[in-house]
Amino acid sequence: MKSAVETLNPTRVRLTVEVPFEELKDSLDAAYKKINQQVTVKGFRKGKIPARVIDQRFGRGAVLEEAVNDALPKFYTEAVNDAEIDVLGQPEVDITELKDGETLNFTAEVDVRPALEIPDYSGIEVEVDAVEVTEEDIEKSVEELRERFASTSPVERAAEDGDVVTIDLEAKVDGEVLEDGVASGVSYTIGSGELLEGIDDAVKGLSAGEEATFTSELKGGSAAGKESEVTVKVTQVAARELPELDDDFAQLASEFDTLEELKADSRKRLENMKQYDQATQAQERVLEKLLELVEVPVPEKLLEDEVNTRKHNLEHHQLGQMGLDLEKYLEIQGKTVEEFENETREAAVKGIKTQFVLDQLVKVEKLNVNQEELTEHLMRRAQSSGMSPDQFAQAVVEGGQVPLLVGEVARGKALAVVVEKATVKDTNGEIIDLDDEDETETAAEIAAEATEADATDAEADAAEADAEADEKTEKTEG
Repeated sequence: MKSAVETLNPTRVRLTVEVPFEELKDSLDAAYKKINQQVTVKGFRKGKIPARVIDQRFGRGAVLEEAVNDALPKFYTEAVNDAEIDVLGQPEVDITELKDGETLNFTAEVDVRPALEIPDYSGIEVEVDAVEVTEEDIEKSVEELRERFASTSPVERAAEDGDVVTIDLEAKVDGEVLEDGVASGVSYTIGSGELLEGIDDAVKGLSAGEEATFTSELKGGSAAGKESEVTVKVTQVAARELPELDDDFAQLASEFDTLEELKADSRKRLENMKQYDQATQAQERVLEKLLELVEVPVPEKLLEDEVNTRKHNLEHHQLGQMGLDLEKYLEIQGKTVEEFENETREAAVKGIKTQFVLDQLVKVEKLNVNQEELTEHLMRRAQSSGMSPDQFAQAVVEGGQVPLLVGEVARGKALAVVVEKATVKDTNGEIIDLDDEDETETAAEIAAEATEADATDAEADAAEADAEADEKTEKTEG
């Protein structure tokens, strides 16, 4: 076999392949054997029909077609390996010549990963928010904890802001009560915004036993997104009572003996959270600077596939779980279809560039992923998907997604290398040291987020595989 490669543009090549006919022998034998098992000819046992009879009865062309279909993937892969190109996606194959007994010639056009030159990135400088915890931040944190330990007691008066009311709900659409639109004994804190829009105004001023009707757009259920007439009946009004902020509260709500110790712990936790946010911000901004340094051509077909995958994941994996469709989502976001399309395309371009650049850095820096790093990343992925680590790991293996997770970790390590060499200053001009044991994992999450379509696909595939496994288990047990 002879092959040659022609560069059509930085992201696409054409392979020209010439195959001597004798190299088709194995595929021809396999074609005759396959046809033998599929047809019957009077006078011959099944599977024992001579090749000449098959040619006479069914045509030599049918055999050649079967043989070529069998052989093309092998010869294409061999040509790709000989040319040492990194292909992306499926090729467009065109058989240019097929002469029985002489030759098979074909071309294959395919997108390829572009060759990238990674420039010196040690001079990257970024600015991040300073870690500052104010007294207001601490008071807010303690107040939130105080809210969690609030008690309630029934009162004989009309409901007010902050009260906890027990209510019964009935939703109608076009005058018909919805099957899933009735609920009783629902506990609701007035002003929390956790239920339907308009419910706060409806229940304020009502006493136990009174009801009101209001119109609201349903957020979920069978009539999600539709206008509904909702009747709400208050069965109980309870006032919330907050505990006193003193040492007794600190002992009740924490392992500390004094309120001052509790506040000191709140400060420490807030500082840790802001330091994590600061590290994440630094890595995101370093990545943006790195992408600006590298010229990255993007294959158009790959880009279109990425855009379509992101749209599919949003509509079917994310919005579907929230009971929304794309139209309603855009309305909530205040975006037009054109704005959504442009944003999705920009995110897809960034995702592809991020993957190309960080993958090239993995090669340049000769980075590897060990089992411990992969396991840690897998456990974090499992947590974000709502599955147990064992379930997620099994689903990932069965779905063939292990290489994808390895790639995420490797890209995270590559980004961590760049961040380590960058100069990071906060808004106060102080140089920030991001030498943290979680730095690589955080970078892996940022890299995965940039290449969002792959990450969502992995979690969706894992969830589907896990659901299928559960279904099989149920059938077996049944």
